[in-house]
Amino acid sequence: MLNYKLVLAYDGTAYHGFQFQKNALTVQEVLEKSLEKLYRKKIKVEPASRTDSGVHARGQVVNFFAPGIISGEQIPLALNSILPRDIIIMKAEIASSEFNARRDARAKIYSYTIDYGFFPDVFRRNYAWHIYEPLDLDAMQLGASFLIGKHDFKAFQASGGSVESTERTLFSLGLEKNADIIVLSFQGDGFLYKMARNITGTLVEVGLHKREPQEVRKILESKDRRKAGKTAPAKGLCLEKVLY
Repeated sequence: MLNYKLVLAYDGTAYHGFQFQKNALTVQEVLEKSLEKLYRKKIKVEPASRTDSGVHARGQVVNFFAPGIISGEQIPLALNSILPRDIIIMKAEIASSEFNARRDARAKIYSYTIDYGFFPDVFRRNYAWHIYEPLDLDAMQLGASFLIGKHDFKAFQASGGSVESTERTLFSLGLEKNADIIVLSFQGDGFLYKMARNITGTLVEVGLHKREPQEVRKILESKDRRKAGKTAPAKGLCLEKVLY
């Protein structure tokens, strides 16, 4: 049995997240069924990130063990001929037997896209949060600066997440505006349940002058989810890359 590492992209619109669920369609279920067709046996994949319902990915990573009957170079072509068009295998290779996509990840990069046009762009409706009110990007960037580094991010964790520690390191959090698009870029060693979306929702409130930038630090120190802003819609979030 060989340990295969896959890099895949998917449009999360039609899926209830990555992780398998009994009564809802997920990316994991579709991927594992396609692998079963390919190998004629059940295959279980281990993802680097369990993206939520409606969240997208350009660089999700999974690993799985399977017989060495197909080379790493052939797997993308073989799987892409079976998978639906909203899931694409970008790269495949044979990894060491010890490699684990989740445990070995050193950092993850997420982006969050805001459609800043006066009217929503119909072609971005599944991939961006439309906000037509003026946003103060300088205030948002100042608020974001208080989150850089190693902190307890419990105030930005949604209920339903169960982890041993809510301490994470956010290496960078930047904002970039290009025409009528604003993109927030997060790089961290890990993310709590809906953490990126809760941070985005809070920073948007700062940008709308509903909060002062310095309030972000107080929210962080409070460790109280009720103090933070609303959760940004899932459709704007995308897992861009996993670093090892």
